Amino acid sequence: MHTRLLAAAAAATLATACATPYAPAPLATNFETSKQHTLQAAAHWNTIAQDVAAKLSARLPQNTPLYINQQADASAFERAFTGQLITALIEAGHPVMRTPEGALRVGVDTQAVPFAADRPQYRHAGKATALGAGLWALYDIVEYASNGPAKAALLAVGAADAYAWFDSEFTGGGTPSMEIIVNTSVTDARRYVARNTSVYYVADADQRLYTANQQGRVGTFRVVGGE
Repeated sequence: MHTRLLAAAAAATLATACATPYAPAPLATNFETSKQHTLQAAAHWNTIAQDVAAKLSARLPQNTPLYINQQADASAFERAFTGQLITALIEAGHPVMRTPEGALRVGVDTQAVPFAADRPQYRHAGKATALGAGLWALYDIVEYASNGPAKAALLAVGAADAYAWFDSEFTGGGTPSMEIIVNTSVTDARRYVARNTSVYYVADADQRLYTANQQGRVGTFRVVGGE
């Protein structure tokens, strides 16, 4: 008994105290799991434009005149997003002016950031867990199948459907290699009046839509009203 207790204590020590008490540099750890949307359609751009307009509007007086300008070398995303933002701000009740006089300036600043390809993607602690939950949900359908082979076939279809259902939240494939930071600011001549920052994944096949002139240039591209 004494030997078994010592062995158990040693195993617990190894499991809970793997790190040495001193190290030449901080240990690399992961952040807690979070979720980030992947932009895959122009409708997604419209959704985030509406979200940005709502957040900016909450910080601005009603009927604040706004002016938005767009640079000639804006990327496809910037051109579309700026137009969608104009629409969303008008729908939020703000007069959007065609000239900058007497209006606050709205600037959209985007930065496309490339990361290493093939970053790991840990969607589930175990695929069988999600599948099991789906099978429970489909139990009644399987139960009423007329015979053994039919039940087996329906169970297999149900398993595939359950897996697709529970996995449909996640983007297919690995972690996208490019992310885009979207900063939207409302300013007067001296200060920031309101500002929103959002970060999204970009589908790997669509990276050209997020770089200026679609020439593969990656960097920061400014859209500033009244300049």
